[in-house]
Amino acid sequence: MLTKHKKLSRKQIKEDKLVEFYYKSQAYFEENKNRIMMYLGVAAVVVIAVVLYLNYRSDQNAEAGYHLSKVMDMYDSGDYLGAIEGRQDAKILGLKDIVSQYGSSENGETAKIYLADSYSNLSKVEDAFKYYEDYSGDIDIFVAASLAGQASYYAMKNDFKKAADLYLNASRVIKKDARNADYIYLAAVNYFEAGNQEQAKSLFETIKDEYKTSSVISQVDRYLSQLN
Repeated sequence: MLTKHKKLSRKQIKEDKLVEFYYKSQAYFEENKNRIMMYLGVAAVVVIAVVLYLNYRSDQNAEAGYHLSKVMDMYDSGDYLGAIEGRQDAKILGLKDIVSQYGSSENGETAKIYLADSYSNLSKVEDAFKYYEDYSGDIDIFVAASLAGQASYYAMKNDFKKAADLYLNASRVIKKDARNADYIYLAAVNYFEAGNQEQAKSLFETIKDEYKTSSVISQVDRYLSQLN
């Protein structure tokens, strides 16, 4: 007489599957151990490379910050050409060389904005635009400065629509920034010059409503009188 098989418990099923998995894994490892070890070796090399790269980036950023701090006195004093070129006798690396050597680091990116500003103050607008446009850092104040710098270039080229869009974008980078009124005003002026009177009027009115104490408020009514 046939007897019924005793039903396996969940615990027994799990244990049997675990044993089966162990032996299958062991067999797979034995058959493929050379390939597995090679993959593990490659993974280890990748991890080491990433660590070394991050350390290198950190060192590069620190060096860029050191050189930037030394040249800033020249920039702040209005010696823009000196800030660009540096002073070899005083071992001060210029902004141009800082960007060239450390441009991919955050401090190197910051140096691009100061380099662009220096060229702008020397009326070298093409050089200034090059570095404003090249900025790819993530510090908001410099992102806004980069957009505004590009905007001033397009305004000078009479591409008023593009200039206005860039100024407006600059005003939106930081919610509360003392320079936003200036950026919005310049956006409005360029929309006015581009013939977009509706947008210009809207921005001038924004300044009157939200930036009553700004330095540009006195100019707003002059434009609004022409738009009304």
